[in-house]
Amino acid sequence: MIADDPFVEDAEREDEEGEELYEHFAIVVDKGQSLMRIDRYLATHMEACSRSRIQAAADCGNILVDGKAVKSSYKVKPLERIAVVMPYPKRDTTLIPQDIPIEIVYEDDQLLVVNKRAGMVVHPGHGNWDGTLVNALAYHLRATELFQEGSGDIRAGLVHRIDKNTSGLLVVAKTEYAHAFLAHQFFEHTITRRYLALVWGNFDEDEGTVVAHVGRSKSDPMNMAAYPNGDYGKHAVTHYKVLKRYGYVTLIECRLETGRTHQIRVHMQHIGHPLFNDERYGGDRILKGTTFSKYKQFVENCFALMPRHALHARCLGFIHPTTKQELYLDSPLPEDFRAVLDKWDSYAVATSND
Repeated sequence: MIADDPFVEDAEREDEEGEELYEHFAIVVDKGQSLMRIDRYLATHMEACSRSRIQAAADCGNILVDGKAVKSSYKVKPLERIAVVMPYPKRDTTLIPQDIPIEIVYEDDQLLVVNKRAGMVVHPGHGNWDGTLVNALAYHLRATELFQEGSGDIRAGLVHRIDKNTSGLLVVAKTEYAHAFLAHQFFEHTITRRYLALVWGNFDEDEGTVVAHVGRSKSDPMNMAAYPNGDYGKHAVTHYKVLKRYGYVTLIECRLETGRTHQIRVHMQHIGHPLFNDERYGGDRILKGTTFSKYKQFVENCFALMPRHALHARCLGFIHPTTKQELYLDSPLPEDFRAVLDKWDSYAVATSND
């Protein structure tokens, strides 16, 4: 949390409205400020942020003075502008390490990538204080820098998250350096994130882009909404490409340029293609198709096979903190998603033969 300081001009908390868990803020140094190391200066202007975290941010090029990256030993001068990007500050609470099985698809001394199953919450919060991915990580990584037993940080190692009922890939940092390095890539939108989504309806085009701010719904604050005029919410961009047409539903790939809460779900609803079985955004009822009872039963059977919205974080790519090489990982569709696609395949064949 940023301290109450008159020189803090901007603070962006993605934890409040987005999937990306980092902060970005700027400070104009007071005209009466004496020379001081920048790591020490920032430590006095930020709450719950150690000098080691600040130094890690500087090592990754995440601290800029008048637009230029500086080291932690740099001495600030009056009226300089400081910009900082770093993982969101620790949020301490009682964190219970739990021996919960998780699927780790990649791991080294700096980070790991998890293939999260649908139904698992990423980190503790209101109504979900245990059984989360971070509870599992606190057990499995209890000997590492960011997950030391007793640390209590409910967002340890996280720079992004995915919805409870979305399956797929999530990267987790093990060290302060990796945490800061990954946060910088998310901030610069250089992370590759591709999702598979089954949505209602057919598309006239094979690919397209949705540009519409995403923010809390003014009519229902429990949900998010799209604001295409940009007068509310935060800038959001989703690129999509048709992979397979089933007539009444379509399998698409979505590439995220930004990471707002429920971004794909909201953007698809906005353009008239809600995610299949997305109860929050209207996809849990028949939106396209016939009125025949046989078809209704078919769709209800699909809903029963996958009792969640049809969204899977399939691909994740980023530059590794120490090797500086691109790491690109791919996750196959989970069984429930695959089963629903198989049913639509069979339905499409059967109807084409009628």
